[in-house]
Amino acid sequence: MAYRSGDRSQQTLLPPSVEDYVSSDAPVRAYDAMVEAMDLAAMGFILDRSKVGNPQYDPQAMLKLLVYGYSYGIRSSRKLERECHYNLSFIWLVGGLKPDHKTIAEFRRNNKPALQQVIKQTARICIDLDLIDGNVLFIDGTRIRANAAIDNSLTVEKCNDRLAGLDKRIAQLLLDC
Repeated sequence: MAYRSGDRSQQTLLPPSVEDYVSSDAPVRAYDAMVEAMDLAAMGFILDRSKVGNPQYDPQAMLKLLVYGYSYGIRSSRKLERECHYNLSFIWLVGGLKPDHKTIAEFRRNNKPALQQVIKQTARICIDLDLIDGNVLFIDGTRIRANAAIDNSLTVEKCNDRLAGLDKRIAQLLLDC
């Protein structure tokens, strides 16, 4: 089965081609070049262009989508799908392809070991290019204040009291009109 591949030189209304969406010095071009340089078969991605049936999305395009999305904090497959429709950098990166969220999630689930290899290789490339030192470990220390005190817990009686209070307020608002 052949893969669905994007075509960045495809003519569209505005701008004339997808290639014109992104400037030549945009960061997205670095991600594109990095994934293009990777040997996907050696990392564990299954590349079989002779399968029969509905064509799959090109694994290289899907990998670009995930790596670029992760680097900007977009991990949700639904958000990645949305970016493929509206964000010019994502549209350029995947060549105008618009995979749905289920396809993105399935690609991620089917290629977990290979994705780990990609992340390791990406870190090594960044270290080799002196973009990062590779000697710092980041830990998320986020604290979120909770509202889980006993007084804030709702029982059936508290819910009924609040509903009765809401009914009174609605009746009062209708009288004031």
